[in-house]
Amino acid sequence: MKHVYEPGDWTGDPARDLGRPGAFPFTRGVYGSMYTERLWTMRQYAGFGTAEETNERFRRLLRGGQTGLSTAFDLPTQMGYDSDHPMAQGEVGRVGVAIDTVEDLGDLFREIPLSEVSTSMTINATAAVLLAMYVVVGEEQGVPPARLTGTVQNDVLKEYVARGTYIYPPQPSLRLIADIFRYVSSEKMSFNPISISGYHMREAGATAIQEVAFTLANAVEYVQVALAAGLDVDDFGPRLSFFFASHNDLFEEAAKFRAARRLWARIARERFGAGDAAARLRFHTQTGGVTLQAQQPLNNVVRVTLQGLAAVLGGTQSLHTNGYDEALALPTAESATLALRTQQIIGYESGVPRVVDPLAGSYYVEALTDEIERGARELIAEVDALGGAAAAIERGFYQEAIARSAWSIQQEQESGRQVVVGVNRFVDDEPPPILPAPDYTALETRQRERLAAVRARRDGGRVTAALEALAVAARGTSPLMPPILEAVRARATLGEISDTLRTTWGVYRPAV
Repeated sequence: MKHVYEPGDWTGDPARDLGRPGAFPFTRGVYGSMYTERLWTMRQYAGFGTAEETNERFRRLLRGGQTGLSTAFDLPTQMGYDSDHPMAQGEVGRVGVAIDTVEDLGDLFREIPLSEVSTSMTINATAAVLLAMYVVVGEEQGVPPARLTGTVQNDVLKEYVARGTYIYPPQPSLRLIADIFRYVSSEKMSFNPISISGYHMREAGATAIQEVAFTLANAVEYVQVALAAGLDVDDFGPRLSFFFASHNDLFEEAAKFRAARRLWARIARERFGAGDAAARLRFHTQTGGVTLQAQQPLNNVVRVTLQGLAAVLGGTQSLHTNGYDEALALPTAESATLALRTQQIIGYESGVPRVVDPLAGSYYVEALTDEIERGARELIAEVDALGGAAAAIERGFYQEAIARSAWSIQQEQESGRQVVVGVNRFVDDEPPPILPAPDYTALETRQRERLAAVRARRDGGRVTAALEALAVAARGTSPLMPPILEAVRARATLGEISDTLRTTWGVYRPAV
């Protein structure tokens, strides 16, 4: 990195590398007007405890001006276990909302019209089940699938790398993802069937270049799987979405988003012959959870503001800003509101949205955008040489690279070469505050009682028949979404549906 950037430091071709906003290669944004006509979607991530408690938080955020919902699910839900399963003990409702049946999801969105609000669901291995539940809740609200809007994360490759909430081996998992693509396309849903996520790899220690490279390499894998399943890239490609982190280096993060957009446009055209709509990288951003500190937690307000600003300067389509107390506990209602107000101040008071891509032409930002694109392309070539994303992950290539980067960051912080205000410099003797936590034991008991009540009143024969039909489909090659939908309508539980697929496909055990 230089101290001064001058005209000769950017050697790109403005026509080839920048273009105009809304036009290939989309460096300057995916829409011509960007925020000058409409701000990004303010989509705060929320979910804890029972469906009723999360519904209350959702409605509070919507009353406060939030423009989209984003749902966090607890670990049992993510791993395909019902709340009364032994593996769920002690985890029900802790890191998100517990969803066992479509009745729970109905309660989660009670008094929230699904025809008017878009919903993002951070769910991966069980994404097909949660999407089916969402469709059925819509049906029972009188909203057909074509009028539902939102996103399922549905990105299992990064689970093998950075999160661990996978269930099935890669090949059946990828088949399930392609089936979701097919269903969303055939129903003409305004729904993103996947959110290809660099966020979690960045949180695990990836650099900005690794985040871009590994995310786009995973995207290539998903497109190839969908093409092999007989889908057309220009049918499903326009609904692909992406998810990135925003960390503290303002200009690096803004340049990262611009580079990712340009690189994906070129990859989509070069490799798949995609049209402009399928080459347009639309993305959600969340500020960096790993950057939040328990010491002097109010400093996190400033960190989150800078990170949110970087996302907006980089042209994000939707944004979650973290609560300042998330390094300590679930965000309080107060900190969640302040996080939303942070976005609103950027949107309505900063003046940044008045101009499309205000950083364009900066010698530094353009040089940095080129550097990130070049580094990411080189890393993608290494993934290609290993046989693609799935093969590279199986061999531990992503995991080893991210572990090395994480170790380097840790050394930088422990040595003080990378300053963390309030942690390794400008410290004080004040202990971190203690925040109250819910009574999770009582919460788990209530959730188990709800689940037992649903099981008691449903038609057991219909459930059994639906699960048997799903098992037959899983053993063959027919689409999986129709039998999953029928199982959900019969009030089969998330755990029962997941167990049916576990029995058929087995579970993934990493080799490294």
